[in-house]
Amino acid sequence: MLLVLILAAGLWGLGYLAGASRAARWVSVLVLMAGVVLSHLVLPDGHPVRLATGGSAAMWLILIGAAALAAGYGAIVKALRRRAHSVQAEPAPALAGQFSQTELERYARHIVLRELGGPGQKRMKTARVLVIGAGGLGAPALQYLAAAGVGTIGVIDDDVVENANLQRQVIHRDTDIGMPKVFSAQRAMVAQNPNVIVRPYHRRLTEEIAAELFSDYDLILDGTDNFDTRYLANRTAVALGKPLISGALSQWEGQLSVFDPASGAPCYQCIFPEAPAPGLAPSCAEAGVIGPLPGVAGAMMAVEAIKVITGAGQALRGEMLIYDALYGESRKITLSQRADCPVCGQLG
Repeated sequence: MLLVLILAAGLWGLGYLAGASRAARWVSVLVLMAGVVLSHLVLPDGHPVRLATGGSAAMWLILIGAAALAAGYGAIVKALRRRAHSVQAEPAPALAGQFSQTELERYARHIVLRELGGPGQKRMKTARVLVIGAGGLGAPALQYLAAAGVGTIGVIDDDVVENANLQRQVIHRDTDIGMPKVFSAQRAMVAQNPNVIVRPYHRRLTEEIAAELFSDYDLILDGTDNFDTRYLANRTAVALGKPLISGALSQWEGQLSVFDPASGAPCYQCIFPEAPAPGLAPSCAEAGVIGPLPGVAGAMMAVEAIKVITGAGQALRGEMLIYDALYGESRKITLSQRADCPVCGQLG
């Protein structure tokens, strides 16, 4: 047996020195092995050739079978690797026409999601979302919308970054203190994802500009902390048929909902007909708020925005999600339209 292995190694080495291909060298070794097996099958027992090559064909057949299995397994693994590299290197033509290779790699975890896929990512790229407020709720919503690849993001806020904001408004940095929040947010978003367009509006949302501004966008996110702006955003969104994702915070609790009367859901004023009396709904500055809570609620608002844009899952239309961070609990309550709502009652 040792003699045959030495001959096989010699054939392989001579083929290598002669410049023969790997396939040709394997053929020469297989011919030698076939000759050995044939000699065991045709020559009588005790023949010198059989004695010199192990005495039995069984062990050579086992050896050849094992080698064949190993070679077959290796070929299958190589084929699967080539296929995997081919899929990664050659994206679907529809996506390749709209996304750069960098974007395809960046959004790969979205594209493989059954509920989003390539079509969902394309919808996000062409979507236009306006975020009112670049503070506690707006900061995480803006960050995640930009990271997710929402193509055009507007942000309106008349405030500047203050030291007291940095405990929770993580889109801003210490070096941004004194800078308008919309420009600080824009800088962070573009640094995160240069493939998105960010439109900053350093001004307060007013009745005079609301309709024209909202008409430029598909979806509105309201992260403000005052009722006047919330009611204005709601009236304008309802009048233009735009979905409005609204969130609110207080101490350890956050809540959010998708107000969309055009799809049969109530509007904000259906649920909150009047602003509470002074002192009944204190602001975060007055009542305090745990730092990570705006991140949780703002990220949830971004998730709802992605669902509304792509049609994935079931958005919080006609429902309000309430999260209690102090006790780690969440619950949903059902919301209904009011026939006498002054804003959307006529749509019911």
